[in-house]
Amino acid sequence: MGEAGAPVLNSSGEAMTETAEKTVLRDTDAEAIRQAKELIHTARHASLAANPKEAGGHPSVSRVQTSTDTDGALVVLTSALSPHTQAMIDQPNVSLLIGEPGKGDPLAHPRITVFARTEKIAHDTPEHARLRHRHLSRHPKAELYVDFGDFSFFKLHIVGASLNGGFGKAYELTEQDLAMQGDWQALTYGEKSAVDHMNDDHLDAVEHYATHFGKAASSKWKLATMDTEGMTLAAGDQVCRVWFPEPLFDAAQMKATLVQMAREGR
Repeated sequence: MGEAGAPVLNSSGEAMTETAEKTVLRDTDAEAIRQAKELIHTARHASLAANPKEAGGHPSVSRVQTSTDTDGALVVLTSALSPHTQAMIDQPNVSLLIGEPGKGDPLAHPRITVFARTEKIAHDTPEHARLRHRHLSRHPKAELYVDFGDFSFFKLHIVGASLNGGFGKAYELTEQDLAMQGDWQALTYGEKSAVDHMNDDHLDAVEHYATHFGKAASSKWKLATMDTEGMTLAAGDQVCRVWFPEPLFDAAQMKATLVQMAREGR
């Protein structure tokens, strides 16, 4: 059965049996997990579905800016004037649709629906400062209003997801599938200094990461954020994800990996 017990229909409009419905989904493999994480980490915005009380039980959908924390959680910055802000406090279970439509049929392009539990982050905390830095690295124009008193960061802890990787490529992913590998806690507080150092002294290496590993066109790439599995680079509105050869477990490994990747392919 589909959502809320509704039957799932085939292309002829006939109700599918439970067995047939299950065959629509492919087995979740490493490629699907990587594609799902790529969509999440390169997204600059998403459609957020929340449940404001005044909507009478109807979900309300809003476009929100997105970034990520070092643990892989999604992050949104919202104003108290927006209905979805109070809705996330009252009912913390939300969904987000992520994925950019390209040319042609918009349904032919990969997208992911993320199911998450929201957590409002208190101001004047180390966590808020970290999310502020990471979010502005992706959305520099948000500096105009990020410190307004009515704006807050919410972490959206992912509890599952539904990935449509293209025609005939449907997957269900668990919280464990999308969890960051490696020791993200060990790297959290050194991430900002490492990013600043690379942008201040090694922009040539950052450009190499984008063009060689990310297969991106040459541009004025800067390192936006890092986590245990890779780094996200930005050049204006362009975003590029570069994956590490293996997950990181300490700061020394991060430095060695960045040096190794800078040398590779030159």
